[in-house]
Amino acid sequence: MKQMQSIVLFIFLCAASPLYSQIVTIDGIPKDTAYTPYSAWVKIKKDYPNVTRVYPDLPDGVKAENNIVYVTLPDTPYGKRDLHMDVFRPGKCEEYPALVMVFGGGWRTGSKEAQVPMAQKIAAQGYVTAAIEYRLSPEALYPAAVYDIKAAIRFLRANADKYGIDPNRIAITGSSAGGQLAALVGFTGNMEEFEGDLGNNEVSSNVQAIIDMDGILDFTTPSESLGDNTPGKHSAGYYWFGATLKEARDKWVEASPMIYAGKDSPPILFINSTQPRFHAGRDSVISVLNTFDIYSEVHTIPNSVHSFWQVHPWFEETVDYMVSFLDRVFKNEEK
Repeated sequence: MKQMQSIVLFIFLCAASPLYSQIVTIDGIPKDTAYTPYSAWVKIKKDYPNVTRVYPDLPDGVKAENNIVYVTLPDTPYGKRDLHMDVFRPGKCEEYPALVMVFGGGWRTGSKEAQVPMAQKIAAQGYVTAAIEYRLSPEALYPAAVYDIKAAIRFLRANADKYGIDPNRIAITGSSAGGQLAALVGFTGNMEEFEGDLGNNEVSSNVQAIIDMDGILDFTTPSESLGDNTPGKHSAGYYWFGATLKEARDKWVEASPMIYAGKDSPPILFINSTQPRFHAGRDSVISVLNTFDIYSEVHTIPNSVHSFWQVHPWFEETVDYMVSFLDRVFKNEEK
């Protein structure tokens, strides 16, 4: 009953406070409820009144398993802590490529539920999709989120037979902050300093493809630290790193995916809004990948805003780009 009351409180606060940061405690853990699919829709429709919300809709033939515990953190400041994922897969007993899906929200807010509609839709196209939870900055600073996501990949690879996954065909995607995390995780492969020790460490956290939706690749670009120059305000990076760029430049650089692009990087798809801030580092990464003849693809959605993936009609266009790219990489289907 206590857990149910907490969930109800969380849903109410997300709906009632769509535009402002508000820290609440859910099951003893601090959560920022500011960014939800609802709040994104409210903000976007001010300038685009014809956009409509995207809702979960499980397609026929797709199986769902919700709130799978992929790791238990035994000792945190908030006690024992489970991290969860929702897995969607085609109904046939076959082996499919997998897509790990990372939500966005400035490394501070958001939830895995935001990725569920997209996860359901892509699963119907012949993929096992996993919308994952990870720790946000009110709970744990960088690099905790990186450790969590890599643990989720290792969990899926270790349990590939159970979920019908081809362990040699795993991709990762994310939107906004989730896009930055997806790129960082994807480009760092099995680098020990990013692995953490959250279970299944004998299994690789490598991925074979990356999809980045408006996630930055360079934290040192001025737009990311601009908020720290305003008295009484801070950037999203400050809250995640626990320090400004000037105070801890090494951390901000270390978390910039662009510095890890190289000869072993997987193919990557960029799906972008028309807002230049969220393209930071993209062209530099593509230049490096081109040097090693590694495939990359860019789609900029015309007249779009950040969070375009959260509303119709951009949701459908985004899914089409994603599936086309995944088919090309994993099924040798050029479209």
